[in-house]
Amino acid sequence: MSELPAEASTHDTGSGKERRNVFARIALFVRQVVGELRKVVTPTRSELINYTIVVIVFVTIAMLFVTALDYVLGLGAFWLFGDG
Repeated sequence: MSELPAEASTHDTGSGKERRNVFARIALFVRQVVGELRKVVTPTRSELINYTIVVIVFVTIAMLFVTALDYVLGLGAFWLFGDG
């Protein structure tokens, strides 16, 4: 359960009003999104190149792992069920 007092756990904003209407909630959401987008830092060219290399290496390793796993499981299925 929440550790807030019962009166603080309602959807009330503390001003004594009930829930905001749908347009006020949408406006609040948009303001919060814009506020978060202002915090975003664009990576430099060298950071972007490093991140891209890391992703390509990781995807290649994951692809090799899945390929090896598929091959081993295929051999096991072929051994178990035979030539048909």
